[in-house]
Amino acid sequence: MKKPKIIMKVIKEEVGYSAYTNVGNDFIGTQGNTFSELRAMILEVVNLSFEDKGFVYAIDEIGLKYDLESFFAFYKIINAKALSERVGMDKTLLSQYIKGVKKPSSAQTRRILKAVQEVGRELTEVEFAV
Repeated sequence: MKKPKIIMKVIKEEVGYSAYTNVGNDFIGTQGNTFSELRAMILEVVNLSFEDKGFVYAIDEIGLKYDLESFFAFYKIINAKALSERVGMDKTLLSQYIKGVKKPSSAQTRRILKAVQEVGRELTEVEFAV
């Protein structure tokens, strides 16, 4: 059997975070009080789930997928107002998506994701003068 690709859906809960996925007919899920704890728990539960098959995963081999609310809870450094300007979206609407008051369409989600990824690419190219 080939080592399965693992992508966990991550959700911000009222207290802490949870993550889950299905691999074939098997459900894998865990939770943590902090994002760091969640990552450690994800690694532990995935490796326990595949221990009998001899597979060992590193955390960078496990993909994480976020809903908008969870993403912005993890990455509070991202300024929603500035991002809304980049996306060309009303800041109130983006704020409602982030807070979970409204659910964005898949097209809106793609627009937001594209802007976030553009910022990420730009940041990887930054150099400071010394």
